[in-house]
Amino acid sequence: MPLEIAQPAFMADPEIAMFADSVGRFLDQHAPEKRVRDWVEAGQVEREFWREAGQAGLLGVSVPVEFGGQGGDFRHDLVVVDQVARKGVEGFAASLHNVIVTPYVQMHGTEEQKRQWLPALSNGDRVAAIAMSEPGAGSDLQAIRTTALKDGNGYRINGAKTFISNGQIADLIVVVAKTDPAQGARGVSLLVVEPDEVEGFRRGRKLDKIGNDAQDTSELFFDDVWVPAQNLLGMEEGRGFYQLMAELPRERLLIAIQSAIVMEKAIETTIDYTRQRKAFGQPVFDFQNTQFRLADMAAKARMVRVFVNDCIDRVLAGTLDNTTSAMAKLMATEIEGEIVDQCLQLHGGYGYINDYPIAKMFRNSRVSRIYGGSSEIMRMLIARSL
Repeated sequence: MPLEIAQPAFMADPEIAMFADSVGRFLDQHAPEKRVRDWVEAGQVEREFWREAGQAGLLGVSVPVEFGGQGGDFRHDLVVVDQVARKGVEGFAASLHNVIVTPYVQMHGTEEQKRQWLPALSNGDRVAAIAMSEPGAGSDLQAIRTTALKDGNGYRINGAKTFISNGQIADLIVVVAKTDPAQGARGVSLLVVEPDEVEGFRRGRKLDKIGNDAQDTSELFFDDVWVPAQNLLGMEEGRGFYQLMAELPRERLLIAIQSAIVMEKAIETTIDYTRQRKAFGQPVFDFQNTQFRLADMAAKARMVRVFVNDCIDRVLAGTLDNTTSAMAKLMATEIEGEIVDQCLQLHGGYGYINDYPIAKMFRNSRVSRIYGGSSEIMRMLIARSL
């Protein structure tokens, strides 16, 4: 395959290959095409599948065994992300659960908090979400209006969140709120809300999106929701912005990784299609225009993959910085959009038909330039480092 590059050294481990094979077989068996279609029609993945995934060892893969996890590392997380994407298991937000939300508890929770929440996040008893964005505050986290004010031996949360992935099924939500509104960013804290154990929590609409139909992106409302002081992540007020900034580089790299996978899949799909589809008596692939376009796309996809692999190496070494992760997200998502659009074009009219995989990729990929920090925000972050 022309898109293949040498296996990076950090993935050249027989145990990693065995784990990838195990994850792939689980997805083939438990997430067949018909079941995934049912999720698309329902607008969300059924809760039972999360339990199945937890029991099979797909959740909490980099959580230490002492806290109920699988004892792996970031490479194991990448295997799950890669297999879910390549198998087309739409809506199953294992990347959000494993790579984005669970690390907040693992990296910033107290020993007691880790023992309380990590086992359930690892076995599928709890599905995670993080509530950052608000109707009036997307990428500007300092502008959030949700408050968590002291009330007895706890905090009372008031506010509204939107664009929350896993919003309809999540039963452990990390909420970004201001414990001291007068302090701006220094007054932001993270609190854990378990919806089935509180009053005043309400799930709003499951938002009707352009793509990612099986992902239950939702509104959430907190009306005088009281949580005990023990639910303050890290047990220290005002640490929320620091905690967010510590984890965002990995989240942005994750999006870049997913973009790399999508553009590779799009090119592979398009090569197969153009070899089979005929126009003017010959395969579409044989036209020089097609070959030149695919050549450009293959070169760009490989360039992105090499950069992304270097960033992964930095994560494993503990040296990935915010600027580099912003560069990875910016370039990977922008090139993803360009490549998927060109691949659709090479499909002709069939590219516009939802029965064809490229149409779904086109719809689903558009949001990658928005969530996790928009391309404009990434450019601002990069510019500050110049």
